[in-house]
Amino acid sequence: MRRRALLATPALLGSAPAGEVDLLLVLAVDASGSISPDEFTLQREGYAEALESPAVLAAIAARRRGIGVAMIEWGSPGGAATVVDWHRVTDAGSARALGEAILAAPRSAQSWNAIGDALVHARDLLRAAPFAAPAKVVDVSGDGPDMRGFVPAPRARDALVEQGVTINALAIAAEGTITRFGEPLAEHYRHGVIGGTGAFVLTAEDRRDLARALRAKLVREIA
Repeated sequence: MRRRALLATPALLGSAPAGEVDLLLVLAVDASGSISPDEFTLQREGYAEALESPAVLAAIAARRRGIGVAMIEWGSPGGAATVVDWHRVTDAGSARALGEAILAAPRSAQSWNAIGDALVHARDLLRAAPFAAPAKVVDVSGDGPDMRGFVPAPRARDALVEQGVTINALAIAAEGTITRFGEPLAEHYRHGVIGGTGAFVLTAEDRRDLARALRAKLVREIA
């Protein structure tokens, strides 16, 4: 397990220079009250490890202009927060810098599961990105369904899809887990969260399985 960074330098947290990239990717991560501190650490480490994996680095290297990546956390209605601002990732060094920024960022204050509001926040973050890109993706991961937000997830999803954004999802739940709406979490994400060209849902059995699932998901999104 990689060592958690204690401090983040301005170079890690600052925005990368303006320009063009091949893909803008918003990592929208569940930080709601259902996630314990240990689970939260596993989640952050899973993202950092996945970004530096050989498979993901190979996918990034195939992108001539690199990719732009930012991370938000969601949970509270209207409370989604950007925890890592835009980074341009082109190689192992810039992927490592992004991983360290993810590990170092403080956890935002969240509760409930307002996925629709998180998609609205992701929309605004994409609009404010310092890079232009022909492809835009929001990567939602979570262990619960959309509920108690100001904007229902399907409505927010449809608005982003109309703007050419693809939304994918990673359901963090054991197989067979049923949501309060009487359906498996992956199915809830499939009909209520994802959308756009080639949109898909993957499943991680738990947070210890997260790095594997994230590697597969990132490779598919980047490549």
